[in-house]
Amino acid sequence: MLGRFEEPARAARPRLTPDEARVIELELAEWRRLGERYAPATPLGELAAVAAAVPERLYRDSAKVLLRMHEIAGSGNHQSCLSSLHLVRACFDLGLVPGPGDRAGQRDGPGPSAGSAGRAELVVGRGHIAPSFYAERYVRGTFPFTPLATLHRDGLTGVVHRDWGFRNTMRYSLGVGLAQAVSLAWELRRQGLRRKVVCLAGDGELHEGVTFECLRFAHEAGLDNLVLVVDGNGKGIEPLRAPVSREYLSHYLGHAVETDGLATEAVAKSLRAMLDGPGGGALLCATRKEGHSFKLPPDPDAPPPRPSFATTAGPLLAGLQKDTGRRLAVFTGDMAARFGLPNAVPYENTGLAETLSLGLTLSLPEETVKVVATDAMYYMDSLGMLTEATTSIRHLLVLAGRSWGAWGGAANSLNLLDQITGTRVYEPVTAAEFRSCVRRLLADPATAHVLSMVDARFAAPGEDCAGDVDAAAWLGAAPDAAADLDCCVITFGYAGVLVAQANRDRGLGVPQLHCTALRPELDPALVERLRRCRALLSVEYNGVSCGFGEGLRSRYLLPLTPHGVRSDIRNCVHDTQLSRHGMTPGALAGRLRALRENEAAG
Repeated sequence: MLGRFEEPARAARPRLTPDEARVIELELAEWRRLGERYAPATPLGELAAVAAAVPERLYRDSAKVLLRMHEIAGSGNHQSCLSSLHLVRACFDLGLVPGPGDRAGQRDGPGPSAGSAGRAELVVGRGHIAPSFYAERYVRGTFPFTPLATLHRDGLTGVVHRDWGFRNTMRYSLGVGLAQAVSLAWELRRQGLRRKVVCLAGDGELHEGVTFECLRFAHEAGLDNLVLVVDGNGKGIEPLRAPVSREYLSHYLGHAVETDGLATEAVAKSLRAMLDGPGGGALLCATRKEGHSFKLPPDPDAPPPRPSFATTAGPLLAGLQKDTGRRLAVFTGDMAARFGLPNAVPYENTGLAETLSLGLTLSLPEETVKVVATDAMYYMDSLGMLTEATTSIRHLLVLAGRSWGAWGGAANSLNLLDQITGTRVYEPVTAAEFRSCVRRLLADPATAHVLSMVDARFAAPGEDCAGDVDAAAWLGAAPDAAADLDCCVITFGYAGVLVAQANRDRGLGVPQLHCTALRPELDPALVERLRRCRALLSVEYNGVSCGFGEGLRSRYLLPLTPHGVRSDIRNCVHDTQLSRHGMTPGALAGRLRALRENEAAG
């Protein structure tokens, strides 16, 4: 594990205090020594050995540790972690969290684990609060400081995973934790075991459709070994419409108890009573949560940061409404701030009920423009209703927020929607392209339009495809129409911005053809010109497999080499993603330079 943490920990040095940097160097040195004579059974065992070798604790309060982790990372879900911290501490106090030597996190069976002391199994549905467990392990002396400095920096993951001491793993879907807990409770009961299952969940998470199905099944199957612990802070990303219903939970789980979620002792006392008493139930812990995403305070001397492109959607929709007089119905699952909707257009927040966001569009007047602003991953939860909407209603505009690479809006739209009749996928990078995509929807209302909205900050290119979003446009100086192209790069969406920067900053002058459509309609004369290219490259910031470049190659028989992000579902900052997949301007410049060299060699 030294290889996993050493480089990102050293890269974090400018953000560390002198004492933090000193302790990390001590831990790294001990890690090397331990590696020569120690073979731990589990990753947690290895971390505990390093922590024991360097016993100095820089912080004694896990709340302070959480804050430092997020300050060093410069991002994360600090308030979510802080909201659940007393619940996490209670789980440690009751022996529900596996210990360093416990292999429960690495197995799939339902048997008792050493870490839970025979009392119960813990499933963490609130997947983004993994840092709370790391922080508490640190102050309890079984976790070193070095991994904490690598959160979201290609080191320590911020989401629960078996490798890091959790019984379960979460990947992208909120609400799946309760499904995992019900699955385990059912299997324990089937084997005749009396152990209980504790599921730690959030009140916003309980909006997910799967949680309703899980609670109904648990009730009908008689699973009286399920204890649901709810972090009731009244917020998902945005405030909830109403508190989670105690009556609802008590109906399905037998009974519901309320307690002070900001006091570890109160949570532990109530949870202990539920574990020792008969049956299951719900424990509603009243907590508090401030803003959702952690952000470092801005440098007062620095110019204000450029807004991400995704946040321009709200003002652009407002302009559309004003210019066309068309009625809008906008629905979003806790994504209003991400798309700049507040104070721009009226919208309905459905919380994390993505299926409902689409369901609410189904019976609206035909001429109403139905806008569903969702995350590129969230609409994977609602594919059935998405199919219903794209095939049955008119004027449907899906804004697919996108911050990942292969796991981004364009790739998911392609994978999930391209086979459904009547869907077009675009990735606009200028306001003019966005407006042109919406105008295309108004002209072709039977075709659902999905706009991949990149959640990144960038300067719009000087040229774009606004004149025809289904065609292509030259970025920079257009090559002589009468001359053959020795080399050319074809780009899709956001990748075009990155390539244009590399092309411009390095003075390479490689002809660049930019597309807004994932499946562009290219002019036959242009296609023939591209076929005669000696070196042809396509670049996309999404999954290459069956993506933009391969689509061009198979449809137009172009002899191109596709380049882009592949198989990236790791939770890391944007700059790390670009670097990992050769999408930084520097790496792209190397690709473009190779095209030029091939031209010279030819």
